[in-house]
Amino acid sequence: MTATIGVITFPGTLDDVDALRAVRLAGAQPKSLWHADEDLTGVDAVVVPGGFSYGDYLRSGAIAAQAPMMGAVVEAAKKGMPVLGICNGFQILTEAGLLPGALTRNQHLNFHCVDTYLEVANAETAWTNRFNEGDKILVPAKHGEGRFQASAETIEQLEKEGRVVFRYTDNFNGSINAIAGVTSENGRIVGLMPHPEHAIEALTGPSTDGLGLFLSAISSIGA
Repeated sequence: MTATIGVITFPGTLDDVDALRAVRLAGAQPKSLWHADEDLTGVDAVVVPGGFSYGDYLRSGAIAAQAPMMGAVVEAAKKGMPVLGICNGFQILTEAGLLPGALTRNQHLNFHCVDTYLEVANAETAWTNRFNEGDKILVPAKHGEGRFQASAETIEQLEKEGRVVFRYTDNFNGSINAIAGVTSENGRIVGLMPHPEHAIEALTGPSTDGLGLFLSAISSIGA
């Protein structure tokens, strides 16, 4: 049976179509989800994509985190549904309490749009099981508020429990410990700032490395 992966659209979302395309190219059935709805319509996993939901007013992701669809995602995530947050989606997941930490303004307050190599620090999550620990993947990053921050106690816990999923090799935004992505305690929820959905075909991206996240989710659903 083909896995179905939903992608949420909020006002201001930019990368939902790209995420849906990545899902399709990975071999799953893509499903559009609307922020104001409350029904996940039977999807097997959810992607919270990038963009500028609600114009990043208040705090990036803060308003979107209160959307009816996110209420459904939180409940499904508690039951083990795989959830991926990309860029603004990562910000939304932290605001919704599904992932720890916060994403703040980049160091020097610059917006960065770069292709960056990430090191895979945890290859055992629902979204990284097709990689090996230590792999380097090349994906685009485009954000102004992607500097990962958390209390010293939270950082220590994340490192101790192996919940750092990706690290920047260049750490252009000044994130603590070069953290580019983290996971939940059960490894089913992952958030990262760079954009794997823009690295799925050699013709349109710097690599095809990003496809591995979506292939991993399909493997996790099948298992």
